Amino acid sequence: MPSKRLSVVLTRRLPEVVETRLTELFDVKLRLDDRPMTREELVEAVRDCDVLVSTITDRIDAGLIGQAGERLKLIANYGSGFDHIDVETARSRGILVSNTPGVVTDDTADMVMGLMLAVTRRLPDGLAVMQDGSWQGWAPTGFLGGRLGGKRLGILGMGRIGQAVARRATAFGMQIHYHNRRRLHPATEEDLGATYWESLDQMLARMDVVSVNCPSTPSTFHLLSARRLNLMKHDAVIVNTSRGEVIDENALVRLLKQDKLGGAGLDVYQQGTHGNPDLQAMSNVVMTPHMGSATREGRVEMGEKVIINIKTFADGHRPPDQVVPSML
Repeated sequence: MPSKRLSVVLTRRLPEVVETRLTELFDVKLRLDDRPMTREELVEAVRDCDVLVSTITDRIDAGLIGQAGERLKLIANYGSGFDHIDVETARSRGILVSNTPGVVTDDTADMVMGLMLAVTRRLPDGLAVMQDGSWQGWAPTGFLGGRLGGKRLGILGMGRIGQAVARRATAFGMQIHYHNRRRLHPATEEDLGATYWESLDQMLARMDVVSVNCPSTPSTFHLLSARRLNLMKHDAVIVNTSRGEVIDENALVRLLKQDKLGGAGLDVYQQGTHGNPDLQAMSNVVMTPHMGSATREGRVEMGEKVIINIKTFADGHRPPDQVVPSML
């Protein structure tokens, strides 16, 4: 590697402490505002830098990578997901891709439980009447929801976040079930008190709450299809903090309108930053703006991982969080 400092471009504003440390180590071009880069700005960035620090709001596809200059050798993604990056094309061009796994496991799992409680205990309904001043006082049948204790939770994707959700849900008295690409080690299953379902269809038909925690890949696109959503109990609740594309959102809307699902807690959407207006109008749907990982501590830790990945690369070694083919 050349002895001069690496040229690093940030596509978004990062926590100040992260930006300060980056500028101490590298020749950094900071983002002066916090809007996503346009396509033209991304093209300009990749043409003349050694490292691009991207985020989920950047579409790093084959067309963009094809316009990258010879200097670009690392895309250090600020975030654990990398479905917005064409990793295969990057690899074919000799460009490494890294991410920040494991940092926001607890933050996202907390969000799952928050959404679960918000839907089942009708927290938005209560908040609305308090904010508009229409509450008439306590009533025995007012704002009745459901309890989590004793309910069966089906976790789709039992990785770090799925297991963190399982531990939290156990504390609420829920029964833990899961479907995963690979079955967990028996000792881990026993520790979590989790029951494995080889058949996703059979699991979905028996759960009271389903939490989506699998990554977005070609094989998980619309994994919860219209057919599978129809298998769920009519009073079941679905929570998604993973990726919107895992659920057929139009089918979800139809079932909710037909009262064939009990509700939904959603932090991610099929159209990215644009929540479905039909979902926004439903009282049994709680929607949040992709804030599952939005804690101050988590954002700084993500930045620290980015710094480690770039520094390790600058020292001539493989980034510790390099995305490899087995992860795709």
